[in-house]
This record gives sequence, C-alpha cells and structure tokens, in this order.
Amino acid sequence: MSDHQQVASNRKAFHDYEILERIEAGISLTGTEIKSVRASGASIREAYARPLDGEMWLYGAHIAPYEAGSHMNHEPTRPRRLLLHRKEIRELARAMNERGLTVIPLNLYLKRGLAKVELGLVRGRKQYDKRQAIAKRDAERDMQRALRHSTR
Repeated sequence: MSDHQQVASNRKAFHDYEILERIEAGISLTGTEIKSVRASGASIREAYARPLDGEMWLYGAHIAPYEAGSHMNHEPTRPRRLLLHRKEIRELARAMNERGLTVIPLNLYLKRGLAKVELGLVRGRKQYDKRQAIAKRDAERDMQRALRHSTR
C-alpha cells in the first residue's frame, strides 16, 4: 500500500466480522470534506454501506468539519455516495439480500489524491467465533515468537 495514504481504518471490523470479499470504491465528497479527509479528520468506525435506488451509499461515516471552512462547511455524518460500477452494486445488493451479509468500510485512504474506501462484504461473528479468532491469532503470534527465538 505504498501509493496510498491511510486516513482511517476500521480495526473493530476485523474483530467483529468475517471478511468474505474486499472491494475498492471511490467516494463522492464535497470540497470541505476532501480537505478534512486530507487532514486525517475522518472516522469510519460506525459506518456501513447500503444500496438505494441503484446506487451504493455510505452511512455513519464521520468527516470532521474543515477548520478553514466557512458557513459552506459540510454536515459531518451525511450519507455519501460510493462510486462503483452498476454490476458491482447489483452483486453487493444481491449478497446482502440473499445471504444476509453486510457491507462495511474497512479502510479510508487517498490514492493519487482521490479518496477511496475499501469495502468489505462481511458476515457477523458470534461471540465464540470472536474468541476462536483471538485464540488463533495468539497461537500464531506465539509460534512466530518461538521461531524467532529458536534461530538465535
């Protein structure tokens, strides 16, 4: 991810959900919003995406008001249109309806000056799944630690 500038990450999502698929989407922003994003004034922790009238919308993302913005500043949590191909929107909508999956943003970043959001098609984890995932991660970490120490 060297040509990207990470702005916001949804770390909680990696814990609470099983990520089945990842999709990159553009995000339609106003002038004060993109300036605020460039100043790292964004949070996608509570955000999710939903289709509406053939378009995909991002709800619950918080982009802080731009400090140098005047009375023309934006609403921090307004719904924002995601820029995806019609086919991608149809596929995501079908997966959400038929398989009961959710679309959430995993990362918000700048790519060649444009705001992009990495969406994840996810399934919610149950409490025991979360504990299993933590145990697996801890076991892998312990193995890596043991491997590092055994080569010395």
